[in-house]
Amino acid sequence: MIHLDPPFRAATPDDAAALTDLVHFASEGLALYVWTRIAGPAGDPWVIGRERARRETGSFSYRNAVVVEQPAGRVAAALIGYPLPDHPEAVTDAMPAMFVPLQELENLAPGTWYVNVLAAYPDQRGNGYGRALLGIADRLAAAGNRPGLSIIVSDANTGARRLYERCGYRETARRPKVMEHWQAAGTEWILLTKPL
Repeated sequence: MIHLDPPFRAATPDDAAALTDLVHFASEGLALYVWTRIAGPAGDPWVIGRERARRETGSFSYRNAVVVEQPAGRVAAALIGYPLPDHPEAVTDAMPAMFVPLQELENLAPGTWYVNVLAAYPDQRGNGYGRALLGIADRLAAAGNRPGLSIIVSDANTGARRLYERCGYRETARRPKVMEHWQAAGTEWILLTKPL
């Protein structure tokens, strides 16, 4: 991990509830849909999300997160990211259909540092945290000797896309969304990349 100055810090397992909220916001409900399916009819999807955030491994783990902490100790925003494999991952029939377009887009950016989640609580938006966290992503990618960065955004999320483009990301490819029973705006996923 690179050196971080307050209000930025590496996440800890104690941040699991906030990270779960922020992943829910960033995924436009997709994460909650997946956690609900995992939890089953008698389970609590938010418990599943928090358990995943506390994991030591996996893409959604506190170990891959940087948070913005306010003076009172409340998390205001977060970045979750990690390096993508140097070689594309096979897309098999076993992969749920809704994840196929996302995996296809990730496969177009092998070896990049992947910005998986960038989100702030609604009352904390507009404070410059997104731009600052993307700057931290640049530093993490450089420290990891990555050739660049990548991010996937919904075509409906025009505000986020404008931020990414202002920070040097450019559209690389698109894939149609496969929605199943998840409901959200937009019809396509867009891969944006940024060279270092």
